[in-house]
Amino acid sequence: MQTFIHPTAVVSAQAKLAEGVTVDAFAVISEHVEIGVGCKIGAHAVIQNYVKMGANNVVHPQVVLGGIPQDISFQTQTVSWLEIGANNVFREGFTAHRATLESAATVIGDNNYFMNNSHVAHDCSIGNQTIFANNVAIGGFVEIGDSVFLGGAVVVHQFCRIGSYAIVQGTTGLNKDVIPFMLIAGYPAKHYRLNSVGLKRAGIKGNNYKLLSAALRLLRTGKNLDELETTSELEYLKTWLSVKSKRGVHGFVTV
Repeated sequence: MQTFIHPTAVVSAQAKLAEGVTVDAFAVISEHVEIGVGCKIGAHAVIQNYVKMGANNVVHPQVVLGGIPQDISFQTQTVSWLEIGANNVFREGFTAHRATLESAATVIGDNNYFMNNSHVAHDCSIGNQTIFANNVAIGGFVEIGDSVFLGGAVVVHQFCRIGSYAIVQGTTGLNKDVIPFMLIAGYPAKHYRLNSVGLKRAGIKGNNYKLLSAALRLLRTGKNLDELETTSELEYLKTWLSVKSKRGVHGFVTV
């Protein structure tokens, strides 16, 4: 497995490229960068300082990783990071910024897919197997769990949380938290129902699905979930709900 760097690419001698990395024409890779085995860096992509990347990521043309935060109080001498896991796909025009605080990191997990012109702001945390459709933009300090789908042109206010297995309808604007396992949409955004398709694809079905449905009915009426049988999904939901929200939680559609 050989590393290939196109003659027109600009790669710092201090950058660390593992075996099998390919760097296409006119790409730029800065000093404090670590790129894992088998990554593919597309033409005209830019990987700026303080980026760590795991194995087998695909970076398409015109992607910019590790830009400084869009925060007017940010001090340019701050050493902060963008940390990326493995097997992610970053399509054309994607951008992600490093964190605002010394030694802190914006974190992207594994097996995520980021479509054209989507954006991850400073200090965000993205789980695994999430999908950002075209033109999704999330503000600073947003937390997104695993297996989340954000439809086209979704925008998320800073400090919001989106729980695992949630799906957000395209063009929705979020200024509060999204409960795990739910479908959310509308103007203003509201929780509609369980993300039934996503849950079944993830193997959450049968009694586990029925218990999540019962939990939704209890949440709609403001009741706690203690009466329900315990499952791993319900434990995660209870833990997620127990964390104090910085933005509040979006309400429900009236039924």
